[in-house]
Amino acid sequence: MRGLDSEFPMPGKTIVVGISGGSGGVYAQRLLGLLEADTRVARVHLVVSSGGLRILRDELGLACRDTAQLPEALLGRAAQKIESIPIGNIGAAIASGSYPTDGMVIIPCSMGTLGAIASGVTDNLMRRAADVHLKEGRLLLLCWRDTPLNTIHLENALRVARAGAINFPISPGYYFGADKLDDLVTQFCCRVLARLGLPQEEQFEWKGTKG
Repeated sequence: MRGLDSEFPMPGKTIVVGISGGSGGVYAQRLLGLLEADTRVARVHLVVSSGGLRILRDELGLACRDTAQLPEALLGRAAQKIESIPIGNIGAAIASGSYPTDGMVIIPCSMGTLGAIASGVTDNLMRRAADVHLKEGRLLLLCWRDTPLNTIHLENALRVARAGAINFPISPGYYFGADKLDDLVTQFCCRVLARLGLPQEEQFEWKGTKG
């Protein structure tokens, strides 16, 4: 979709999604698919770093020279709600706190991106949008996958948490009886969306055990 960036959001939630260079492109793909299908979502602004483009190519086989084609490539069909914005476009609507959004998730979030956000570095649109969400007190979920973590990573995670972000490490649950990897990916993305106020019908809810 073109031209959306200059307009005010339509009724429904407006979500910002960032994809940086940490491994885990399938999680971003699944999250975007769920957002596209959710009738409560009006618009999704997508920002992908050069590292993010590489993991989409290496892990999912998606090679798009034009970032505007990314939503269709990720969904496997035309996107109605998702607009990809070049990461260098620091004049985009989501770079300003006056543009209302309902939350942002970076999935996967590289340690470099985590460190930049923790340090207040806003040298590209993804980092600037994250900074905006922090300063405006909006939801910011950082889904990082790296392990093990060194003390710098841990200190950065603590710093963003103190600033209001939510560290949401990619750590799939195994307690719902999944029998394939695809189920683990879906359930994790459902957890992310629930935290954004978008609970999914596919999400497993633990009911406890007897005795």
